[in-house]
Amino acid sequence: MFILSNFLLAFARVLEIILTIMYWLILIRALISWVNPDPHNPIVQFLYKTTEPILCLIRKLLPLDFRFGVDISPIIAFLAIWFLRSFLVKTLIDISLRLR
Repeated sequence: MFILSNFLLAFARVLEIILTIMYWLILIRALISWVNPDPHNPIVQFLYKTTEPILCLIRKLLPLDFRFGVDISPIIAFLAIWFLRSFLVKTLIDISLRLR
């Protein structure tokens, strides 16, 4: 069972790193949107390409009542990332520790 335990622990750690990176990418995208960045800048293009699939999905799921000129999809993405890190990652770590 130690193999499954190690696999779950490694998967939880990798998932935590991916969620942390996504958090920072979404935060940076939200901050640079305030200054009207150059859309041809490679860094801006990278930020949009990596974060747009998540934010677009959230925008599609939002009812029309919540679309009032301010894009709240980054806030909802932050809450989802926080939930996944607090619940899913910690649950995987706990399961892996109990399997030892």
